[in-house]
Amino acid sequence: MILDRVDLNAALPKKEYAARLPALQERLRELEFRIYQARLPVVAVFEGWDAAGKGGAIKRLTEHLDPRGYAVHSYAAPVGEEKTHHYLWRFWRNLPKGGHIAVFDRSWYGRVLVERVESLCPEEAWKRAYQEINEFEGNLASFGAVIAKFWLHISAQEQERRFRQREGDPFKNYKLTEEDWRNRQKWPAYEDAAEEMILRTSTPYAPWSVVPANDKYHARVVCLETVANAIESLLK
Repeated sequence: MILDRVDLNAALPKKEYAARLPALQERLRELEFRIYQARLPVVAVFEGWDAAGKGGAIKRLTEHLDPRGYAVHSYAAPVGEEKTHHYLWRFWRNLPKGGHIAVFDRSWYGRVLVERVESLCPEEAWKRAYQEINEFEGNLASFGAVIAKFWLHISAQEQERRFRQREGDPFKNYKLTEEDWRNRQKWPAYEDAAEEMILRTSTPYAPWSVVPANDKYHARVVCLETVANAIESLLK
């Protein structure tokens, strides 16, 4: 099991985090201008458990970027016109043009995660989706895109701790819903779905980074470094 091998004890002291984060953000800002000059599109995908820290990682990733050069796209269940198209359609619409960055806070992987576990699509549809997604990302890579995909992994115990923390915080309890608690009851099913997703859709042109995220400081630094390294590898 891939997720069983993740070292969830990985951590970064706050002092080291405070020293490394600004340097990483400055590096990404410089790379943003370089990708604009090179007309290189960048796609960053964030998936993971509820309360794993996706939003915090995205905030630090984009915090010092020129807002003209990036966009963050968040997704919930498809509605209206989205339901009348192929499930990839709504994501195609938000792909970046050359020289820009698109960050996806949840993504097309919902087809093989929540839609699979909650039986929101037929079994043959989510089984077919692995090939569809690989071909979709292959098209992006052929276009020259940098693709960085993250699964932020936490333990069930850490998730419950964060849920309880949100529950007692008047500034954060809006993030916690009954659905979040209900999804915890299906942890093994979601874990199986994530395992298969990572195994079947991690490719040389669009690899998954499974990030230990019990410690948010460590997870954020790993995500930012991975994006920077992926961009630099294609700028050479």
